[in-house]
Amino acid sequence: MWKRHLKVTGDLGRITFTEFDLRNTESIEESVRHSDIVINLIGRDYETKNFNFWDVHVEGTQRIAEAVAKYDVDRYIHVSTHNADPESPSAFYRTKAIGESEARSIFPETTIVRPAPMWGEEDRLLNMHAKKHTLITSNNLQEKFYPVHVMDVGKALEVITYDDSTAGQTFELYGPRQYTQGQIRELIKKETLQSLSHINIPQPLHKLYRSAWEWVYWPQKSADEVIREHIDQVIDPTAKTFVDLGIDKTDDLAHGMIAYVRQYRSNKYYDLPPMTEKEKQEERKYWHVQDDYVKQ
Repeated sequence: MWKRHLKVTGDLGRITFTEFDLRNTESIEESVRHSDIVINLIGRDYETKNFNFWDVHVEGTQRIAEAVAKYDVDRYIHVSTHNADPESPSAFYRTKAIGESEARSIFPETTIVRPAPMWGEEDRLLNMHAKKHTLITSNNLQEKFYPVHVMDVGKALEVITYDDSTAGQTFELYGPRQYTQGQIRELIKKETLQSLSHINIPQPLHKLYRSAWEWVYWPQKSADEVIREHIDQVIDPTAKTFVDLGIDKTDDLAHGMIAYVRQYRSNKYYDLPPMTEKEKQEERKYWHVQDDYVKQ
């Protein structure tokens, strides 16, 4: 049911779904055996009782790459993440890097794509900030990164898919401007007219708190995400970027975020820009008139 809405995004008969299990090699092979292009978008931000980071980012990648190699698929594009590093203190970044190495060792022409944190419809960046009026952190919201619009990443993947010269290359896709989490939260506060705050606690205590939440069945911020809070995005100077794909201009978060956070603005201000202090003072003059009218 959760995937039905995707079927109507293409022409009749152009989008079909094949069910597979990431631990079932036969089902993976059945999914890729007749493919010209395979794009691996599978990843996990947090671990569950069924799949940990290693299961998804390493072993899952191995099975997909082996199936691609076995059936001689023309192109394999592996979407990883920024900051993928085999020596990272974060298990998420560490397993992502190992997954990249495994994909390349099995299928040398693998194209690796490392997007920065993405913003857009139903993202986990803007929506996370806008939903949580009080956010618990351990680094005072000082994590630095280059947020990228999901549509720009989609455009880049389309170019990579149909350009065979990108085979075997590594691309880092990031936005035009660096932000801290705190700056993003302030922008959301300004656009939604909400009162947003955060509580800062020591990292060991924060990790312990998040470790306890990992036992609940619905997704919550994990202990590994606490570690990632303290790791700024580092750009790989050897990787190619949007410019190498002929994409010279990408969306800046500050200019496009209103389309995605407007829903969090109170209906009192839905169609109005933020009031100036002078406008607020003028409005107060008529409050007693409104009160008298209500009493009558």
